[in-house]
Amino acid sequence: MVFVKSPDNKTLILNLNPSATTLRWLALHIQRNYLIPISQQRLYFSARLLSTPENDGILLSHLGVSPNSTLTLHVPFLGGMQAPVPPKSRLDFLNTKPPPNYVAGLGRGATGFTTRSDIGPARAAPDLPDRSAAAIGAGGAAGVGRGRGKGPGEEDEEEENDEKGYDENQKFDEFEGNDAGLFASAEYDDEDKEADAVWEAIDKRMDSRRKDRREARLKEEIEKYRASNPKITEQFADLKRKLYTLSTEEWDSIPEIGDYSLRNKKKRFESFVPVPDTLLEKARQEKEHVSALDPKTRAAGGTETPWAQTPVTDLTAVGEGRGTVLSLKLDRLSDSVSGLTVVDPKGYLTDLKSMKITSDAEVSDINKARLLLKSVTQTNPKHPHGWIAAARLEEVAGKPQVAQQLIKKGCEECPKSEDVWLEACRLASHVDAKAVIARGVKAIPNSVKLWMQAAKLEQDDVNKSRVLRKGLEHIPDSVRLWKAVVELANEEDARLLLQRAVECCPLHVELWLALARLETYENAKKVLNKAREKLPKEPAIWITAAKLEEANGNTAMVGKIIERGIRALQREGVEIDREMWMKEAEAAERAGSVATCQAIIHNTIEVGVEEEDRKRTWVADAEECKKRGSIETARAIYAHALTVFLTKKSIWLKAAQLEKSHGTRESLDALLRKAVTYIPHAEVLWLMGAKEKWLAGDVPAARAILQEAYAAIPNSEEIWLAAFKLEFENHEPERARMLLAKARERGGTERVWMKSAIVERELGNTAEERRLLDEGLKLFPSFFKLWMMLGQLEERLGNLEQAKEAYESGLKHCPNCIPLWLSLAQLEEKVSGLSKARAVLTMARKKNPQNPELWLAAVRAESRHGYKKEADILMAKALQECPTSGILWAASIEMVPRPQQKTKSRDAYKRCGDDPQVLAAVGKIFWHDRKVDKARSWFNRAVTLAPDIGDFWALYYKFELQHGTEETQKDVLNRCVAAEPKHGEKWQAISKAVENSHQPTEFILKKVVVAIGKEEHAAENGKN
Repeated sequence: MVFVKSPDNKTLILNLNPSATTLRWLALHIQRNYLIPISQQRLYFSARLLSTPENDGILLSHLGVSPNSTLTLHVPFLGGMQAPVPPKSRLDFLNTKPPPNYVAGLGRGATGFTTRSDIGPARAAPDLPDRSAAAIGAGGAAGVGRGRGKGPGEEDEEEENDEKGYDENQKFDEFEGNDAGLFASAEYDDEDKEADAVWEAIDKRMDSRRKDRREARLKEEIEKYRASNPKITEQFADLKRKLYTLSTEEWDSIPEIGDYSLRNKKKRFESFVPVPDTLLEKARQEKEHVSALDPKTRAAGGTETPWAQTPVTDLTAVGEGRGTVLSLKLDRLSDSVSGLTVVDPKGYLTDLKSMKITSDAEVSDINKARLLLKSVTQTNPKHPHGWIAAARLEEVAGKPQVAQQLIKKGCEECPKSEDVWLEACRLASHVDAKAVIARGVKAIPNSVKLWMQAAKLEQDDVNKSRVLRKGLEHIPDSVRLWKAVVELANEEDARLLLQRAVECCPLHVELWLALARLETYENAKKVLNKAREKLPKEPAIWITAAKLEEANGNTAMVGKIIERGIRALQREGVEIDREMWMKEAEAAERAGSVATCQAIIHNTIEVGVEEEDRKRTWVADAEECKKRGSIETARAIYAHALTVFLTKKSIWLKAAQLEKSHGTRESLDALLRKAVTYIPHAEVLWLMGAKEKWLAGDVPAARAILQEAYAAIPNSEEIWLAAFKLEFENHEPERARMLLAKARERGGTERVWMKSAIVERELGNTAEERRLLDEGLKLFPSFFKLWMMLGQLEERLGNLEQAKEAYESGLKHCPNCIPLWLSLAQLEEKVSGLSKARAVLTMARKKNPQNPELWLAAVRAESRHGYKKEADILMAKALQECPTSGILWAASIEMVPRPQQKTKSRDAYKRCGDDPQVLAAVGKIFWHDRKVDKARSWFNRAVTLAPDIGDFWALYYKFELQHGTEETQKDVLNRCVAAEPKHGEKWQAISKAVENSHQPTEFILKKVVVAIGKEEHAAENGKN
């Protein structure tokens, strides 16, 4: 797009591309669209003339013109000589024909007029007079000497107008035309209205045609104009969006706008004069509090103000003037139709509750409000809220007596408003409040609020009960009064009162249920039967009946009552709401009625659930109940689901987890026994049952379960390994060896061979261990753990070359196995030094790119040999290749000096904030800075995200040993034992050692803590 400024100061917009348009084509475009010949075009760009012959074929971009550039167009003024024209006579126009519709004298203000002969249909219109110069000259003699007087026939014409009732020569109306004079007396009938409507519809139709196209064209033109002439705010929009990146310091560093020129920096003359003592004395006297009267005031008795100290003012006139102004303002506020004020007294009552007087301005506001509310009570004295607002205003202003008087007057004006009486009782003193409320209940004997307030004013329960019974005489159907009087009575009186209450309020279920709870078993059943007759659609009665039977030991009747109740409610047209009934089941569980809870779940759990959604919905309901603590409800849901889905392993596992967490060992064992009866091929259920028996210390029972499982699933490797673990952990190596031998004979997998080698390693049979490993590698050459165990065996025996060959052979079969590469690198570093280990790790990184463990091993190798610079370079490359690796970021945080650790940890948290390695590293920083609470929080997050990594538990426990209490230490220890961690660099090194093979988790945890302490101590000694 190119802009061209024309000679008349207009900007021409040309939609051209300067990189594809020549100067000649631009000139042709201007000639074609704006009719300016090419020969007269002079185009300038920044005071440089472009319109030259040599530039015609050159592109505009080569001439320096870019998109949105502005060119200037000049058009030369061509001068010349013309032939002389003879002068015309001034009166020559009189001999020419006048133009159409010419009226002589119109320029001087004269106007023409229209007669009936011009428009009327009665006779043909006369010819218009010839107003040419000749005609004017010929007819001018007839009127010579008449001046501005009337013509011969004008008087008759005026009389005729009077007889017609209108003047035909009246002035033309711009809005109505000549009709204003002709049809002014005509009536506007329905036909005229219909005609106007038709013409209006035609106008709208014509206007709607091409409206969309016209609006679209207009919108496009506006958009083009805005694109070519953007606003200042739009030009800086991108810069304004970037302002959010500015920090607080950068905002503060922006200088203030001002004039910093030298002419405004002239120093002003400032002079400092000491303050006179008289001014200081006057200020002191104004701030002084005087506690004694001056002599003049004592002479007047202390009751008069000296005349000289008070200016003379006509207070009466001032008061009358203010009253007049206020009355005018209030008159404006009042409604002229109904006479009611437009002020909302209820809203004003709310405002008064938060009002506090702290200044003179607020005092004046209170005065205005007082006058306003006075107008409210005067204009509408029967409006109770106006009196209440006025009384509360006076109370806020500190005038309780005035407030009492106002509310008293309000009680007189509005005796049937209980709000006014309650407010009067509140404002009155304790002695007068009873009298006020007595008058209130006398005026409104059917007000429950007033009787309740009257009972509150009494001190002892006997008088309160007497007042409430008096109220029940006037309002026998008030449930609120019955509840209040029952609460004050003893058990026997309450039963009698409730019997009377259900007679007066038979449709209130709470009274029936309360009476049933107070009655004996037989009478309670009768009461509930009566309640069911009165309220056949109330489910709470059936639930209460079921609870009653359960409380009396009739658990067999509970399910029948709930089932009958649901059928009866459905007959009455009550919709069974599944969610509501589940809430009732949870309420029954909280009340101790477990059988009722189970019966409700059994009869309502299937309501409104599609058949294909039953499993998902029921499991979700059970989990929600479990979260809310409703264990019996969740157990009942699972029990019902297992009756429908007998062969669904997932539901059995969910139910078993519930029993394991909240049940007993006996209930869990019974459930698992039942589960394996229906699903005998589910290995996990057999294993869970055996493990629970083992944890309970019943090893023979665990063996029996595993034997049954093997009979049900004879070829299950998991059961073989579980039986091996049971024997191995209980120090029965011979039994374990026999089980593994049988498993190998039956074609066991690589895990069986690995476990067999582990058993021989612990028993110290090196030759047997090597034999098993060799046989296992022949069968499973791609199982890397066997290669690692073989290499570790050779290392223990001191055969480093054989160990190296084992690792290299393993890498030929498993080139992507990271533990094998790391083991080989460590062996090479031990045997051949750092250079050989570097080569191994470099080869490993080429075959396994973007692996953070290999990078970390290379960095640590350099650090161990004191090459800190090379370690930093490797760490930088590692973070570039693996920017989201938490283990690398944690190591980089530990490598930098202490002052830079916070910055590095901030970068790490931005990259991988949810990585437990980073969280643990940040926790160590806070630990070293003695920020105990923050460190505890970060360690807790780390072990929560990765409970299987033992290193985090060891750090957390070591921290609590140093800064925590015994309770926190026990809590961390118990959580670690429950989590049973298996992984972690330091954890695995200690837990997999031969001497620690059968040690519990607690022992391993404490050994890892000791190892971490030794490592930190060695690092500190290395720095020193």
